[in-house]
Amino acid sequence: MPGRDREITFEKPESRGKFVAGGVLVLVLVVVLAVAIAVPLALQRRDAISDRARRLMEEVPLVDGHNDWPWQLAKNFGNRLSQVNLGNDLRSAYTHSHTDIPRLRQGMVGAQFWAAYTPCNSQYKDTVRWALQQIDVIERIAAKYPDTFQFVTTAQGIQDAFDAGKIGCMVGVEGGHMIDSNLAALRMLYKLGTRYMTITHSCNTPWADNWQETLNPTPEHNGLTDFGKLVIQEMNRLGMLVDLSHVSFKTMHDTLDVTRAPVIFSHSSAYSICNHTRNVPDDVLRRLKDTGGVVMVNFYNDYINCGPNKTENTTIAQVADHCDYIRDVAGEDHVGLGADYDGVTRVPQGLEDVSTYPALIEELLNRGWTDDQIKKFLGLNLIEVFKRAEEVSASMTMDPLDNLIPTTAIQNETCRTFL
Repeated sequence: MPGRDREITFEKPESRGKFVAGGVLVLVLVVVLAVAIAVPLALQRRDAISDRARRLMEEVPLVDGHNDWPWQLAKNFGNRLSQVNLGNDLRSAYTHSHTDIPRLRQGMVGAQFWAAYTPCNSQYKDTVRWALQQIDVIERIAAKYPDTFQFVTTAQGIQDAFDAGKIGCMVGVEGGHMIDSNLAALRMLYKLGTRYMTITHSCNTPWADNWQETLNPTPEHNGLTDFGKLVIQEMNRLGMLVDLSHVSFKTMHDTLDVTRAPVIFSHSSAYSICNHTRNVPDDVLRRLKDTGGVVMVNFYNDYINCGPNKTENTTIAQVADHCDYIRDVAGEDHVGLGADYDGVTRVPQGLEDVSTYPALIEELLNRGWTDDQIKKFLGLNLIEVFKRAEEVSASMTMDPLDNLIPTTAIQNETCRTFL
């Protein structure tokens, strides 16, 4: 009725408090329930990814393109295998130890190219001797630990060793300085088991420019010399893989112009992600679609992370970024693994040594890599390149090259083994 005071009621404070408290309780219960469901699901997914990674690594051999363990044995033990048990954990034996038999097994390594290597840039002319010593210690490792290793010189041999439950031991000579500009030395290294040679290390040979010449406006050779092209031809004839890690961009292109067999980059990453000239630029990555070849991703922090905090903050995810990039630019048939363990001092978090390879495979699976892509990455790509090099060799019905490098080219040579 007009004019009549309306009745006003008030909610009791304690009733409103009970309502709010009840709402909070319900919200807490919902959150707890969600977490209780989500955490086990996340753990199940993680376990499923881990199981999938290990299953794939049991099906095909993980082939790593570059490990400097033999150099560590030379530096720390004088190559005297009697003075060290490779079946022990070697982390207490020398600093920056990445490799020993227990960790190789833990990392599910199927085959390894061991680097026959000594640094260059010295006056001493003993490069071939050091190549022989390092090949010798690789062969002796396989002979001394036959339950673990099997010396391998063919693509099929990788699979045979894997089927036997052993790690295939292969030789890669790291640096063209180790043939002393001599094609006869190259042939003898092949007969002793060498199946790839890196065209240069970190100095120019008398016939090829190294990676440091990429930014030099006046490089010494501007790529490969005529004799360098003969070296590539003889490697093709032998069936020795041509390794373009450590060479200049121009040397990469010159080699791709003349090689008849696919090439490898035994331990390099993607230049567009980390602009270090030890890495591979896009125009070379794209050429691999036509020429064939595989880029085996290096784990060294300085080649993975070109940011300001590469020493402390390089991660497994950044390594995976390089893998993704090379797969996307060159194609899934042209990417592999070449960690460079025991040859570097800084490696990413999560990839501390040879035992950690499964973690990278898990990371790639989490990014959506298919089983077939993982198998190619693990080793099938490298094995296919190896097979193709063997086929090219078998097709080249020519006599061994006996050309000599011009005397003027080696008069002032400084790219020699450093002791």
